[in-house]
Order: sequence, then C-alpha cells, then structure tokens
Amino acid sequence: MFGLDAFKLLAWVAWTGTLFWLLAALITLRALGRGKPLRAAAPNKELMNGNAPLVSILVPARNEEGRVLPQCIRSILEQDYERFEVIAVNDRSTDATGPILHAIAKSDERLRVIDGAETPEGWLGKPYAMQQALDRARGEWVLATDADMIFDRAALRTAVAYALEQEVDALTFIPLFEAHSFWERVMMPAWSWVMLVYMLVYRVDDPRSQSAIGIGGFFLMRRTALESVGGYHALRNEVMEDMRLADLLKGAGARMASEYAPHLVRTRMYRNFSEMWECSTKNWFSGVKFSVSRALSAVLSMYVGAVAPPVIALAFAVALAAGASASLWLLFFPLFSIWLLQVLVFTVLSRRCRVPVVYSLTTPLGLAVLYAMLFDSTVRIASGKGVVWKGRKVYERAGSVRPPVAGEQTSKVSFADDGR
Repeated sequence: MFGLDAFKLLAWVAWTGTLFWLLAALITLRALGRGKPLRAAAPNKELMNGNAPLVSILVPARNEEGRVLPQCIRSILEQDYERFEVIAVNDRSTDATGPILHAIAKSDERLRVIDGAETPEGWLGKPYAMQQALDRARGEWVLATDADMIFDRAALRTAVAYALEQEVDALTFIPLFEAHSFWERVMMPAWSWVMLVYMLVYRVDDPRSQSAIGIGGFFLMRRTALESVGGYHALRNEVMEDMRLADLLKGAGARMASEYAPHLVRTRMYRNFSEMWECSTKNWFSGVKFSVSRALSAVLSMYVGAVAPPVIALAFAVALAAGASASLWLLFFPLFSIWLLQVLVFTVLSRRCRVPVVYSLTTPLGLAVLYAMLFDSTVRIASGKGVVWKGRKVYERAGSVRPPVAGEQTSKVSFADDGR
C-alpha cells in the first residue's frame, strides 16, 4: 500500500502523535488534580454581625423569557450572605423579560431593575448594560453574573470569604456547564478540556504570568480594582468582555484567582446546536486575540493530531478486515492508541462535566466540531462578513477600528447593536 520510506514516515508521525496524547493525558490529569471542585465555605464570624462588605450583583438580561430568568434571580436573592444588592438591567428586551424582573422586584427590595437605555454609538449591548448597572451600584465589591446562572445559597458567602482570606482583588468561579442534549454532551468535555489545559499551561492564577481568565457568569471584583481599569467603558465594544476584563485587571497588577465551583454555580449555556454554533463563532476568534495565524495553527494541529488519527485508524481497520497486508498493523496500532488515550482523558472529563462516559467515545467528533467553530469564527470576523448572535450582526465590516488588544493587529470592523 505504501513505499518503504512513506511507511516509515507515517509510522514516525503516528508514534509521535501517540506520545503527544500520552503527554496530554498526563497534563490533563495533573490539571484535574490541582483543580479540585471548590465547596461551600463554613460560616465566617468575621462576615457576620454587620461586618460583611456590601456586594453589588449586576445581572444583564436580554430576551430571557424562555430561559431560567426567574430561577436565576430567585437563587441570587436566596443567598445566605448578609449584605448584598441586586441590580438587573432589562437590556431593551423584546419579550417579557422586563415584566418578569419588575414582578420579582415588587416582592424583594434588594432587587432594583433598570430599563436599559438605547446603546450609544461605539458600545455593544452587554458592556453598556453592565456600565448602567455599575453606575447605580453602591457596593465595595461587584459581582458580574449572567441571567442564566443558578446559584447555590452559599455561593456569594463562599466567594467573599475566599477573596478576603486569599487577599485577591478578583475571583472567578467556573460553573458546572450543564449538558442535556446529544451535541451538548459531545461538545462540553471538549470545551472543558481546552480551557483546563489553557489554564494550566498559561498559569492563569500565577501573578508572574500575564495570562488571565474571567467567566462572566461569576466574576467577583473589588470595585476599586474594576474602576482603576476604567470599568465597562474600557470594554465598550468587546464581545468577550469577561476575558478582556481579566486581561486588564491582571495587567494592572490586580491579584486574581479562579476556582472550579460546580457545587456553587451552574448554567446551561446552549439549548440546541444552532445556538451553540452562533455563540461559539461570536466568541472564539476573540479568544485567540484576533490572531489569524494562531487560530489557523490551532485548527490545523488539532485536526492533524486529534481528529485525523482515529479516522485513519478506522479506515485501516476496515482495510485489515478486508485482507490488507499485515504490516498495516504497525500503523494501525499507534493511531488506534491515540483514540484510546483520548477516550481515557475524556472519560475523566465527562465525569467532571456530569456527562455519561459513553460520550468519551465521540472525542474526535467533539474536537472536530469545536475547531470547525473556531475556523468559521476566524473566517467570518477576519473577512468582515460578521457573525450573528440573537438575530443581530456583530463584527460586520464597516470601516471603524476595534480598540486594540496589546500586541495584536487590529481589523477594521464595526459592531452591531448587541454583542451578546
């Protein structure tokens, strides 16, 4: 089937891929060992008897009628923390989001509802909604969250106690990302793996590293730290405002921490494949700092090193069953081993994501779709075609320049009314 030289080259590539995935498995297991789930803190006497700092919880909400908005707001209002206020922004919703928020506010004075103003030129919808909420906030600490997050009663108390004890300026909780449909269960472990490896490799909690991570669903910050980087004015046309905010805070010298907290916060980000694709194409080119070379190299390396080997192994298995040369086993074995190592890694991740472990068998599919989303995001944004989110175009080329991220080449793009 192959010449001798070609056979040796393919064998070398296959075994190199096997070693890569063995290393990836070790890195993943190490990261999982270091990132054990955070649990609720014991009651802290120093946060009782009026000593707790006031926390302002900011909740932007747009067209959330059909999701979990009432459960989200009620879970926040049921926090066992002593001093907090909730400021929810109805961001020009076209459904019943506003009436839902106002109805809940009538029964609890800690909830204040802002009917959001029209987005000014140069702003995206979510950053402007957050800035409107911040302008009304009175707290020493600010907790940015989303309207689809569900809080455990101890989430806020645990976060404040952690931030004070560890003397950090910003703390993000990585929630449990619930997965119920087929595509959610295929994709969530793959997405979690990429984020887990990123956090370890780039040492996001290390003060000596410039890398940072921020999850918009639960991002607790000292107000002074947030205002020192310009608040949400500095993020006015950032689609991934949470990650960009983390970069700004870390760059300004803020002490930061992140914890995996599936027992304290949870969310279901997507309901179907179309919504998953839309959201991913909106965010993921931004996630690689708008670098075409970085995005394309990531896509190429993942398809060559993770997606192609199991597919080729399957083709070789069919060929061997049909009577191909027995020497083909020398290629089949390392390629098949790559898939087995993927299954091992993703079995552990599936348990972490509370996904049935049988979905670990679909690892190549999950990685293939994930990086196809990154490729689509890159092409759409870099070309100026733009992407769609909640029925509106984002990043559509129109001659204005996005504020630069340090060290990047900017693209001339414009932003539609809403970037969420």
